[in-house]
Amino acid sequence: MTEGLRASIVIPAYNEGEDIVPGLDRIFEAVHLDAEVLVVVDQASDTTVPVVERYAADEPRLKILINSYGRGPAYAIRYGIDHATSETVVVTMADGCDDPRQIDDLVRLVERGVVVAAASRYMPGGQQVGGPRFKSFLSRTAGITLQLFTNAGTRDATNSFKAYNADFVRQVGINSKDGFEIGLELTAKARRLRQPVAEIPTIWLDRAFGESNFKLAKWIPKYLRWYRFAFGRKLSLDELHALANKITNP
Repeated sequence: MTEGLRASIVIPAYNEGEDIVPGLDRIFEAVHLDAEVLVVVDQASDTTVPVVERYAADEPRLKILINSYGRGPAYAIRYGIDHATSETVVVTMADGCDDPRQIDDLVRLVERGVVVAAASRYMPGGQQVGGPRFKSFLSRTAGITLQLFTNAGTRDATNSFKAYNADFVRQVGINSKDGFEIGLELTAKARRLRQPVAEIPTIWLDRAFGESNFKLAKWIPKYLRWYRFAFGRKLSLDELHALANKITNP
């Protein structure tokens, strides 16, 4: 672990080009804790790479990583977490929709003992502005019902904007291979192990530039399996691994 480094901020990116700059500007303006920012792409030819390299020339906290695990956001996030140098990892998106002013508080929650700290659009004080209405309805319904029926610790389990205890992530592993369902997967695993999860409110704003890479129809089944996974008795770590492997490799 780097001395004094309190957070590693992981940003999966795909051909963002110059569109990533406003989000990076907001992160470096808002985050006051000592942190590194890791932008992860699938290949060196991604249009995000030269933009981040130019930015990093004046911002030593910023690094670009080329993911070697496989294509797609799930592998990029996994690669970023595995190459983080802090014991607290924050995942946020490259589209600028997340509010980085919550990052410091999310990190402090993990430092106080929670294994997953969620930025929540659906708790009092949170809000989602814009975005597809059907996607928002599904996400809100999933999050609120999980909290109601399983006491998951957050009303926004599907939001990717979360902070994690890196040791917890290493213990439970990441089974997701597609999409952005890692946030829900790790929340569900924390619930089945009865590990602490907490949330703070955030305001999500739909991206004002570029195009979203979220493929709703393709990834709904991936989310559903982790939604169902959250229900049930407390598991041991070995039981959790066995069940997670069973649902992802039937």
